Amino acid sequence: MSDGKQQPGILCISTYEKGQAFMREAARLGCTVSLLTVDSLRDADWPREALAELLTMPVGLTPEQVLHTVCYLARGRKFDRIVALDEFDLEVAALLREHMRVPGMGETATRFFRDKLAMRVRAKQAGVAVPEFTGVFNYDDLRAFMADVPGPWLLKPRTNASAIGIKPIDEPEQLWRLLDELGDLQSHYVLERFVAGEVYHVEGVTWNGKVLFAAPHKYGHPPMQTMHKGGVFTTRSLPPGSDDAKELTTIHAAILKALAMTSGVTHTEFIKSQSDGKFYFLETAARVGGAYIAELVEFAKGLNPWVEWARIEVATVLGSKYRLPKLKDGFAGGVISLAKQEEPDLSGYTDREIVMRLKKHHHAGLIVASTSAARVDALVEEYGERFLTDFSASQPVPDKPSA
Repeated sequence: MSDGKQQPGILCISTYEKGQAFMREAARLGCTVSLLTVDSLRDADWPREALAELLTMPVGLTPEQVLHTVCYLARGRKFDRIVALDEFDLEVAALLREHMRVPGMGETATRFFRDKLAMRVRAKQAGVAVPEFTGVFNYDDLRAFMADVPGPWLLKPRTNASAIGIKPIDEPEQLWRLLDELGDLQSHYVLERFVAGEVYHVEGVTWNGKVLFAAPHKYGHPPMQTMHKGGVFTTRSLPPGSDDAKELTTIHAAILKALAMTSGVTHTEFIKSQSDGKFYFLETAARVGGAYIAELVEFAKGLNPWVEWARIEVATVLGSKYRLPKLKDGFAGGVISLAKQEEPDLSGYTDREIVMRLKKHHHAGLIVASTSAARVDALVEEYGERFLTDFSASQPVPDKPSA
């Protein structure tokens, strides 16, 4: 910045290795970017050229301890924005904003994008279809729910991401055993009807309460199935003129309005029921989608959600207007699998549509892009089957996230 004003300070918090594109873009736009991560990730692949400083803390600090850490750091630094780069850091970032009176989503607003019970209650109130659900509080309510709503059901942690900690329930006695094991933690779960169907996701960009960008995608196997039973994770962008894409875009906008999303990026999931063909809202998060979805969106549409998120944060700090970049009309798909090999050999995959190859120990992954949605679909299906034979491995789903 050349006007002599102090550069805006952005504190990024992440207990996982991600968000490099966000930090690079914020620095490019003239911000002083500080990263607070955990000691075990001190030597991770961070964009050090974009960072004014890299700060670390022990793994497992309580929110109050992180608050004390950041307030100590703030004695010699000015933080105009506080950004949680990972799902599991959203709540502590909200706590920091509330305590330090930094603009952005506070604890109540954040809860609608972290707490599965809160977002379901609000979505239902707004008339958006959700699978039948109940909070885990009153046992008579639980008995009535299971008597009225046919099983199977899912017992879901209210604040975990993906399929972590989800427990399938086939009969009532199974639920009571699980609740006994959970003890005082059981109120941090929600019980809902299991809906069989295909799972979709929408990657969104919102500015001043208006959804400017919504990119609908369809998973191959539902992520919960892939995590619990193994297999290959796939997703691909939908043609915007398709009936599914149009309906998803409409529901997505209704959800973000109901949850009072102001400005930022979102990753929202829906399921299309096998039994009635309706879309049901599953969950949303005020973050960039994982599993290299940001790169997939960029290859298809020319927009990287990490980069746009940084631009939104900087525009908010400066009081300037945010505008979308020029978009493309392409399509992209991703295929990712846990691999038996430490360094999987992808040299046998040679189609010209391959635009990215994943480089990560014990993981195989590709992104393909084309101007043809049919071509992307065909490659994703073919590669998904080949990955099962060539690479696929599995491991137990953790009950809790790990860095």
